[in-house]
Amino acid sequence: MRYILSVLIGYLLGCISPASMIAKKKNRDLRREGTGNLGATNTFLTVGKKYGIMVMSFDMLKAIIAFQIAKKLLPLSAVGGLLGGGAAVVGHVFPVHMKFKGGKGLAAFAGTVLAYDPAIFVILLVISVTLVLICNYSAAMPMSASLLFPIMAGLRDGSFSVFFLTSLICGLIVYKHWGNLLRACDGTDIKVREYLRGHSEENGDETHGE
Repeated sequence: MRYILSVLIGYLLGCISPASMIAKKKNRDLRREGTGNLGATNTFLTVGKKYGIMVMSFDMLKAIIAFQIAKKLLPLSAVGGLLGGGAAVVGHVFPVHMKFKGGKGLAAFAGTVLAYDPAIFVILLVISVTLVLICNYSAAMPMSASLLFPIMAGLRDGSFSVFFLTSLICGLIVYKHWGNLLRACDGTDIKVREYLRGHSEENGDETHGE
């Protein structure tokens, strides 16, 4: 019963969509704009940096809360917290009240990793950001983190169940970002360095204008 409760609470927390709330407030339809997803990245691209950061922080926080609740409900289980965090990722990607069309789950996944082990989170962040800057495509972040996290978690706990569960969570992240990877391979995805440079120049123009 506690396993079911952990998953249910995590899923319902994951279904909370700050991106859809902000979009409604701003009279925007994120499903028809930008990447077409209700997540932090599309909010950042279509509504603005400030709102994108707000959505990312909230999405991470809901996964952290789900992880901690599940961990308290299942203190003796190696996968207790991960069940809650993983369910939050699923809820974010497939929210029942939005016809199962949510975001891509990267921020919720990041929150789950952070709650599981801050050291692993920092290592994955450094590796993934480095690869993004080298490859020049954002797909490097979810793909590298998804490949490495199950291995690192499984080795840390010495548990096949941890490796299996984290592999399922990461499999969902890979699935949702597969299109990004294909566009990166074709050279049609947004190039990170050029995007950042463009925003830097825009900010510089705004500063000079003031």
